[in-house]
Amino acid sequence: MTKVVDHIKKANGKTLFSIEILPPMKGQGIQNLFNQIEPLMEFDPKFIDVTYHREEYVYKKREQGLLEKVAIRKRPGTVGICAALMNKFHVDTIPHIICGGFTKEETENALIDLQFLGIDNILAIRGDAIKSESRFTPTPGGHHYASDLIEQITKMNSGNYLNQEVENAFATDFCVGIAGYPEKHFEAPNFHTDLKYLKKKVDLGAEYIVTQMFFDNTKYFAFVDECRAAGINVPIIPGLKSLSTLSQLTVLPSIFHIDLPEDLVAAAEKCKNNSEVKQVGIEWAIAQSKELKEKGAPCLHYYAMTKSDNIVQIAKEVF
Repeated sequence: MTKVVDHIKKANGKTLFSIEILPPMKGQGIQNLFNQIEPLMEFDPKFIDVTYHREEYVYKKREQGLLEKVAIRKRPGTVGICAALMNKFHVDTIPHIICGGFTKEETENALIDLQFLGIDNILAIRGDAIKSESRFTPTPGGHHYASDLIEQITKMNSGNYLNQEVENAFATDFCVGIAGYPEKHFEAPNFHTDLKYLKKKVDLGAEYIVTQMFFDNTKYFAFVDECRAAGINVPIIPGLKSLSTLSQLTVLPSIFHIDLPEDLVAAAEKCKNNSEVKQVGIEWAIAQSKELKEKGAPCLHYYAMTKSDNIVQIAKEVF
């Protein structure tokens, strides 16, 4: 398979197309996912990101005051989905590897499985806190920060495993991507501190950056300029989402800690229903995409998640 940075090099300045999808909930077959991705294949996505979401639990009271930990939300394994998509569509897949919910040993085992399957691209992120926690809590024996995770992957790329006694250990060859935040990670005290940690991840071996969604291109361009000034010279891929419901005017800023442009909000608020909001979102994303493409963005990465019809409409106008 081809690494993300090699896809970008081979494109010789042409803007690539990629998507990010969410694994289905437990009980759903993979055919639903295939049906969502199939219409996008005509636009030749060079890679498909597959997110990972931690299990969520509740504690149920049992006899004698005991509590039982019960999983209430679970999605199929990202590694298996990546393998299935590769087999079905012959496209590179990028699993998200997170800190939360895994020990270092479990992370190493997942990476060994990915290497065995020929999956050479990874997006390494810390991951979010689970809903029952006010802030991210590391798993005992796991990583605290994405930089620690990147360091483990980089060591495996040099043939160094957690247990140095491992027999016949081969060096892995992962291309590691990381997340970037044009509007600052919400936990960072300021933008320049956030940039300092981003550079640390690149210095540890990250080879490209995918941004958090944004709806104002000036924030992406400013972010790229700040990164370059800080000595971060890896490709920076803009992440894009199409507004689709009126409720997202409050949900997106709340969850992702981003600003929505006044013009976009005003246009959405004039809509009579979500069908009209969705069309406003599509038109806004098309305008965003055309400008980013015109100014040389290496790839446009669309957060399709579980729906693709709006991405199809955007891609028809842009690619």
